[in-house]
Amino acid sequence: IIFYEERNFQGRSYETSSDCADMSSHLSRCHSCRVESGCFMVYDNTNFMGNQFFVRRGEYSDYQRMGMSDCIKSCRMIPMHRGQFRMRIYEREDFGGQMYELMEDCESIMDRYQMSDCMSCHVMDGHWLMYEQPHYKGRMMYLRPGEYRSFREMGMSGMRFMSMRRIMDSCY
Repeated sequence: IIFYEERNFQGRSYETSSDCADMSSHLSRCHSCRVESGCFMVYDNTNFMGNQFFVRRGEYSDYQRMGMSDCIKSCRMIPMHRGQFRMRIYEREDFGGQMYELMEDCESIMDRYQMSDCMSCHVMDGHWLMYEQPHYKGRMMYLRPGEYRSFREMGMSGMRFMSMRRIMDSCY
């Protein structure tokens, strides 16, 4: 991925193929990027915090048109995953309330499980994107294998996750 200080791929640039917790050590600001290969999450705060956006091979000429508030301040490379996908979603924090196990994309947890909220999850296999609205719309959050006891404590307070999608080979 190549990051540029200005919109439309102008200004100084910085190229990486790995995680970068703080872009300011390379660029004074970042308003556009070009993904040569792979998939990445870009964030509008340092240390992989704040609003997130999924980018794959292609050109992203204006960060603000992507729905972000400021500029790209950190990025995380998403490794390709081959094999099964498995995640448990929970209605409440600390793995409480209703629990459902997913092995495929879910367009709407309300339609499929009559579940109105998802506040914690455990990703056993694969890499996933969670969206605040059904049908993979709205703000998103990237999840890799691990336990996520509280989305609120992760800085996602006020966000409700209503759909989930696997990051598969076809994304690359």
